[in-house]
Amino acid sequence: MTTPVTIIDRPAAVRQARRLNAMSIGYNVVEAIVALTAGVAAGSVSLIGFGLDSVIEVSASLILTWRLAQERRDGCTQPADRRATRAIAASFVALAVYVAIHAVNDLVSATRPDVSTVGIVIAALSLLFMPLLARAKHRVADEIGSRAQRSEAAQTRLCAWLSAVVLVGLVANAAAGLWWADPLAALGIAVLAAVEAVRTWRADDLADTCCA
Repeated sequence: MTTPVTIIDRPAAVRQARRLNAMSIGYNVVEAIVALTAGVAAGSVSLIGFGLDSVIEVSASLILTWRLAQERRDGCTQPADRRATRAIAASFVALAVYVAIHAVNDLVSATRPDVSTVGIVIAALSLLFMPLLARAKHRVADEIGSRAQRSEAAQTRLCAWLSAVVLVGLVANAAAGLWWADPLAALGIAVLAAVEAVRTWRADDLADTCCA
């Protein structure tokens, strides 16, 4: 029995990509403001790193907005897709370096962050929301044949992992006074960001369906 071939409505898939992108920008702007404000107030390097990841996520979404606009204007998207992917990889590197330096400094100097209830709440909300958003982005990436979309979805997935890491560190500090859990969580953020940077930079372009 022959398996039916699924016909992809590319314009509809691109519109869905734009909607997901707009949703990602909106949520991450709020997340960045809350996490950075709470992180600075509590002296939490993991929360600050989490907030900076949200800023980078917004940047990646804006890059993807440009990439989708290139398709609408030029049709063929391979060169734009490649440049967008490399830009997203570079943002991972910047996050990894910044957070690693500050996390090591806090561990060496034994800097003790304050308890942040707001930080715990935003990390928990992101842990619930980000995996759902990442899965939706991955699906549409396959439909439109975009490595940039897949890389941006990977960054959303990374945000979900970061939410879990940050949440563990914040709860450990709040419940048991384990101050070192916060900079250790930040180091976890740096490692995950560095791994994703290498993976994104080395990734091959997906076959671009509108240029095939």
